[in-house]
Amino acid sequence: MNRPEHSEATHEPTQQRPQDLDRVSRFTVLTVNTHKGFTALNRRFILPELREAVRSVSADVVFLQEVHGTHEHHPQRYSNWPSMPQYEFLADTLWPQFAYGRNAVYPAGDHGNALLSKFQIIRHENLDVSISGHESRGMLHSVLRLPGGEGQDVHAICVHLGLREGHRVEQLKLLCQRLSELPPDAPVIVAGDFNDWLGKANDLLEPCGLREVFAEQWGKPARSFPARLPILRLDRIYVRNLKAHHAKVLNVRPWSHLSDHAPLSVEIEL
Repeated sequence: MNRPEHSEATHEPTQQRPQDLDRVSRFTVLTVNTHKGFTALNRRFILPELREAVRSVSADVVFLQEVHGTHEHHPQRYSNWPSMPQYEFLADTLWPQFAYGRNAVYPAGDHGNALLSKFQIIRHENLDVSISGHESRGMLHSVLRLPGGEGQDVHAICVHLGLREGHRVEQLKLLCQRLSELPPDAPVIVAGDFNDWLGKANDLLEPCGLREVFAEQWGKPARSFPARLPILRLDRIYVRNLKAHHAKVLNVRPWSHLSDHAPLSVEIEL
C-alpha cells in the first residue's frame, strides 16, 4: 500500500514457541482499551487488577489499545508499576506470544497497540495511519499460525482510530486497502477502539467483506463507552471468512472500574 508509511513493531521480545497442540477450530477473542493501566480520569493505577480480569476471561487472543511500552516517570510515582512493558506484564505466563506497535512517542515514553496470543505469531507489522501529523494512530497487523495439521493462518489487526470523523474515514480507507492486499479467502479479525460514535464505520467496511459481530448478532454494535454506563458504540470486532458466536460486552464489575472502555469478547469459529 502506498499510504501510510509503515514500520516493524518497535519491540520484539524473546518469545517461546507454543507447543504443538491439537487442531484448533474455535477460539476466544477479547479486545480492551487499557487506558494505559489507569481508571477513568486517571485517578488510580490498576494494571495488576486489569491483568487478573483479563486472565479470568481465558481468551486465546487479546487485542489491546492504549498500552504503554515505556514510561520514564511513572515507575517513580507508582510502587506497583511493572519493570517490563505493560503488554508483556499483561501477557504474563498465559500468552507466550505478543506483538507491540508503538504509535505515540513523547519525551517520557510511548504507547500503542498490542496483541497477546496463545498461538504462534509468525509475523507482525505496525502501520502508521496518523493523518496530517495530528493524532498518532496505528494498526498492528499480526499473522497467527493456529496449530493442527499444516496450520491455519489468521490475520489479526488491532486498531485505534482517530477522534475526528474525517481522520477516521481516511483510516478506514487505509484499512480496506490493507485488506485488499490479502488473499480473498484469508480469515481476518479486526478489533479495537474505532471511536466511531457516529456509527459510520460499518457502511465503509462492509464493501471490504468485514462483518461486525455485535451488529450481526444483536442488530447494532455494542455500547462500550463509558464503561460504568455504556452509551457510545466505540469498540468493535469485525471478521471476514470466519464465524462468530457468543458476542459479549463486559460491563459489570470488575470491568466497569478498570478502564473507561468496556471490553468485548467473542468466540470465533474457522
